[in-house]
Order: sequence, then C-alpha cells, then structure tokens
Amino acid sequence: MTNSLDNLRVENDGLVCGEVGRWAETKHRLISLYDELFATGMKNKWEQRVYIDLYGGSGHSQIRGTEIRIKGSPVLALTLPCPFDKYIFCEESEPLRSALKIRGERIAPHADITYIPGSCDDKIEEILRAIPRASASNRVLSLCLVDPFDFGIKFETIRKLSSGFVDFLVLLAVGMDANRNYDHYVDGDHPKIDQALGNKDWRERWKNFSGGRK
Repeated sequence: MTNSLDNLRVENDGLVCGEVGRWAETKHRLISLYDELFATGMKNKWEQRVYIDLYGGSGHSQIRGTEIRIKGSPVLALTLPCPFDKYIFCEESEPLRSALKIRGERIAPHADITYIPGSCDDKIEEILRAIPRASASNRVLSLCLVDPFDFGIKFETIRKLSSGFVDFLVLLAVGMDANRNYDHYVDGDHPKIDQALGNKDWRERWKNFSGGRK
C-alpha cells in the first residue's frame, strides 16, 4: 500500500477548510487504506465502481489548534492509485461544496463527479439517480462513506441506498455526540436517535440492557 500519514498533508490553497480534531489524521489514513483496498480489489470484478460520500465537506480539513491541513475523504478517494469510475459527493453547506468542487476539478479534471447540494437524507433519491444504472453487462458496485459530524444519519437513508450493490463504511460520532448528549437522547425526547434508528422504542430496551448506565 502506498498510503501513509505523510501524504495526507496538504498546503494551504486559500479555500475554505473545516476544522477537525487531532484524531482525524489517523482516521483519514484508515479511510484511505480501505478505499484503496476496495478500489483495487474490485477493479476487474465489476464494470463500474462508484464512490459515494454522504458528507463530502470541502475536501481539505485543518487540525484544530495547528496549521496542519490534511486531505478530506473526497480528495483521498480522487487521488487513489486506482481511481473509482464514478464519484458522488453530497454536501449541505454551499461554501464547503463550492471549495470541494474547485479542488476536485483541480486534482482530478477528468474524473466523473456528481456534486449534490443539500442533506443526504433529503437528497437520497437524487443520490440514487446519480448511481449508474446496472445491467447484466454493466455490473455496478458502490462504496458509500457515512461519516457525519454527529449521530445524524437516518437509517432510512442507508436502507434506500442498500437497494443496490453497496458496501458501507460507517463512522458514527458515538463518543462525541451520543455520550455528550446522553441525557437529551435517553432521558429526554430529542428525536435524533429515533430518526437514526428508524423507531421510537429503543429507549426502554436500552435502559433494560444497560441498567440505566451511561
């Protein structure tokens, strides 16, 4: 494998860049390694390999409290030794999405990229339409990265995407979001976990399982 922590880092290109914690450098390295394994291993087994990023961001991230900038997940996927055949990047923030498009066109001008504005939960049908149509002579396999900043993904979005041949790499901010807001989610009536799991009956089962422990 060609990836290392060193080639994650990038220079300041003057475009907007979101902040992440120091742990993100290791996380992005692991994402890149998984992407490369998937893209290379499936190259000769499927006619088209599609990369879907439901929370694309701006393409670059800055380590909080430092001047270090690293490649975000879309840029990591675009710069693989064995690129995907199709890319679908969804991003709700217009400034982040615009920066991602500029970076994508600059580093991979010939890549087939669809940029989808808005929340992945709201734009799931548009995401599905952007995936190439599969047939007996055109088998399509997708890798979908689900890496929200909080516990915000809705299970229904995953369910709809799984109607085709899709592998999911899901990274949930359980430690940061769910633990930090335990009282709101478990003891309160905040709907985020209800929407994520697709049901409202989980609280009682969780309390019975955990004995009320956080």
